[in-house]
Amino acid sequence: MTESSPHGAFPPSEQASVRARIAAQRADTDGRIAALSRDFDGIVAANALVAVDDEHDPEGASTAFERAHVAALLAQSREHLADLDRALARLEQGDYGRCETCGAPIPAERLEVRPAASTCVNCAATRPR
Repeated sequence: MTESSPHGAFPPSEQASVRARIAAQRADTDGRIAALSRDFDGIVAANALVAVDDEHDPEGASTAFERAHVAALLAQSREHLADLDRALARLEQGDYGRCETCGAPIPAERLEVRPAASTCVNCAATRPR
């Protein structure tokens, strides 16, 4: 970001493009959350109809795994939605496109693919997982 730019790192025409990419990913993520929520609710409802004894039910372990798997995917999708919201806030504040760790510019190609990216490739590669 340069101090002299009133629009941060991106001119208004590029900001509109970034907003559109974020909105598209947000819509996809909202759809994924809705579908996963339906799946999760279906798993819970199906379990309510049977005697719940995971220890002795041969299907119990796979049902518990499926429920945990869908719950993890749902949490991951919600976190991605929050990342997208933070990216939009960074765009509004003029911080979008700068690595939150080292301050270097994030390559445009990375931001095209991952509009919620908050770190450059180098910092993302060294971040503990």
